[in-house]
Amino acid sequence: MRLESRENFEELLLSIVNPLKLYYSEGKAGLHLGDTATSYEQAAILMEAFSRPLWGLVPLWAGGTDNVDFEEIYRQGLINGTNPKHKEFWGGFRKFDQKFVEMAAISYGLILTPEKLWDPLSETEKENLAKWLYGINEYQLPICNWILFAVLVNVALKKLGMPYDKEKLEYYLNGVEEFYLGDGWYQDGDSEQKDYYVSFAIHFYCLFYAKVMGEEDKERSEKYKERAMLFGKTFLYWFDEDGAALPFGRSLTYRFSQVSFWCACMIADVYPVSMEIMKGLIARHLNHWLSFPIFDRDHVLTIGYGYPNLIMGERYNGPGSPYWSLKTFAILMLPKNHPFWSVKAAPMPKLEERKLLKEADMLIAAYKGHTTAYTPGKYSPFGHGQTQAKYGKFAYDTKFGFSVAKSSFELHEAAPDSMLAFVINGYVYVRRISESFEVKEDQVISRWSPYVGITVETTIIPTEDGHIRKHQIESEIACIAYDCGFSVPAEPSQELVTYTDKGKAGAEYHGVRCEVFGKIEVSGKQMQAAKGNEEAAGEFGEVAGEVIYADPNTNIIYAKTVIPAVKYRITKGESCLETVVVAKQN
Repeated sequence: MRLESRENFEELLLSIVNPLKLYYSEGKAGLHLGDTATSYEQAAILMEAFSRPLWGLVPLWAGGTDNVDFEEIYRQGLINGTNPKHKEFWGGFRKFDQKFVEMAAISYGLILTPEKLWDPLSETEKENLAKWLYGINEYQLPICNWILFAVLVNVALKKLGMPYDKEKLEYYLNGVEEFYLGDGWYQDGDSEQKDYYVSFAIHFYCLFYAKVMGEEDKERSEKYKERAMLFGKTFLYWFDEDGAALPFGRSLTYRFSQVSFWCACMIADVYPVSMEIMKGLIARHLNHWLSFPIFDRDHVLTIGYGYPNLIMGERYNGPGSPYWSLKTFAILMLPKNHPFWSVKAAPMPKLEERKLLKEADMLIAAYKGHTTAYTPGKYSPFGHGQTQAKYGKFAYDTKFGFSVAKSSFELHEAAPDSMLAFVINGYVYVRRISESFEVKEDQVISRWSPYVGITVETTIIPTEDGHIRKHQIESEIACIAYDCGFSVPAEPSQELVTYTDKGKAGAEYHGVRCEVFGKIEVSGKQMQAAKGNEEAAGEFGEVAGEVIYADPNTNIIYAKTVIPAVKYRITKGESCLETVVVAKQN
């Protein structure tokens, strides 16, 4: 799709939100987009779906484009949702209430477009809305990006001249400082995670704060801008030349919000790279996503990543959750005469072939056609679903993606791409949380244990066309281990080419290729013990290539995949595995 002018971006936004009009409730305070469940109640699911389209509609209005239908829907929805006497009243709150999350989009609208969502309300309706929003100040919030929801609420109430909590506002703003690591990077509160919540949550809200509070809180706003400048120079490495972003971490169903940081930079006049480069990145990223089947037959965004997929979802992913992705349309608040709309989009600048992102615990390699992040397997013990797959793999790639497990009973159900998978007593064990790790400029080292009695030290070394994995294993038991490469798309199957041989395996589909080559060494003690025992000696050094036909819908980008792997026989004692992974995207 052509994405150059403001009209182009408006057209795209409206193509996404217009299909929703059929699904608002009678009182317009709820939006029913599906029947899957979440950890929060059905009423909050409907309210979430109502709220999230505002991430796109509000900047559309703020930039000077009216849309009478949606303006009326959202005025009526806000009135009825916050009226205790109305049947669609959103209700009160509880600890860690999902409605606190959705208050952010409403506050976004009240700050930027009060003439649409606030001024037309009666005094009673304004009091109901303000009182309901103030409820966030009466509950403890999780120590993570959630504290910035309260910041947006209190800024909105302050600007509207309504009661707000000045102390809480300052407390939460100070709380952001506890998350800061340096070089522009934050961690997501006490979870210690460094994922897209750094970009599409913490930086996004801080840059929005800088835009709307720049005069009132100049020092803090300038600090947020300076940090965004630093962050952008390394976050750029999360994108490849085609605009695809690294699939890494949780909340990937928010899809094209991956690029929303750059849109927030534009509205705050922050330029980690030139305006032309940012425009090119935003446009290519959106077009990359439009090439995937991410909408259902009614053109409603689905839970999933490259296609509808509940297996990869988190417990907080409701039918309306994917509309968080509309944060990317923050650029529509730029005035119609802003140079962004007329400058020519530029390609990605030349990046370093290897880049250590120290604060992100990541080593990035930029290859032709794709980008790979090598990670040490560090993440929060607070799981939201498929945590080991989203944070614990050896490598994450913009084009190969990664797979999530259907079960740990069968190798094809576990789909352990980019992992060393141990098969013991009918179960599949992989790296979860590393016991210790180092991320260097040329390698990533992690120490981990997949199973009691087995310890592994893994060293990942990027190469010109992939990477080398060296695994030092100490094991008290004999077992089988599979060192797995990237997933390769496999549908239609007649266009897939696979091969296996002793110590190697490969798969190729339309220029997407992954090959693995392996060898094993064992300790001298084991070889000495095996002398005179031909059967035992034959086990040492046994290596075989294998192609795993992963269960459908396990990879997050491709619905059907195969995984080339090297099969190793692990014996008691010390073993050293070395696997070479070659990955190509033509």
